Amino acid sequence: MIRVGTCGFCESHSKYYRDFDAIEIQGTFYRVLQEKTLERWREEAPEGFVFSIKAFQGVTHPPNSPTWRRSNVKPPKDAGFLRPNSEVLHFWRLTLREAEILGARFILIQLPRSFKEGEESFANAEKFFEMIERGEFEIAVELRGWSEKGVKRFVREFDVIDVTDPLVRVPLHEGEANYYRLHGRYENGRIVYSHAYSDEELEKIRERVLGWNISESFVFFNNSAMCRDAKRFRERIKGT
Repeated sequence: MIRVGTCGFCESHSKYYRDFDAIEIQGTFYRVLQEKTLERWREEAPEGFVFSIKAFQGVTHPPNSPTWRRSNVKPPKDAGFLRPNSEVLHFWRLTLREAEILGARFILIQLPRSFKEGEESFANAEKFFEMIERGEFEIAVELRGWSEKGVKRFVREFDVIDVTDPLVRVPLHEGEANYYRLHGRYENGRIVYSHAYSDEELEKIRERVLGWNISESFVFFNNSAMCRDAKRFRERIKGT
């Protein structure tokens, strides 16, 4: 089975639920959301609809990250990087609670490029994953700027889903569910979100997602034309 959605609601909720069967909630990364908001989203979603939520940035991003400017929480000085301290663990518990209220299937941990591949990062992650509760959720991790060897070690050592772009590389985790994020094009190692996928690119994505699919694949678009591109991609996988 292949499910398609976007990173955040790209149209009215009622229309989105008709057009797609999954979504990655972005708002939980920037702000701590009200429980009543999450409850409303869960109640209005059709049966079988899949939610993924992005972990709050206090778990992943340091206080000097520009993403904090959009937050309703003041960043502690030791926030981010999966540091196994009281502040990061508190933010993880907030994320876990939000996932429970929403009835999410996945929690996405998207780490910044400043979370460098190396033993310090592995040490933080090892203690973090030892200390947290996972609940019933599947944890997906996006590592940016890491080697394939480092990614493979990370996702297998901590039993998480390797989040990747199918135009870049094959997923390296063990497990039956794949999780893809399509941000746009890449220039000199940087993401250019202002991008509309060509028919050729969408066909290549389709071929790779189908070829690498084991049981389930989730494909989330996060580019400037994400709503249109996600709909075009859904049309291409109909009947597969």
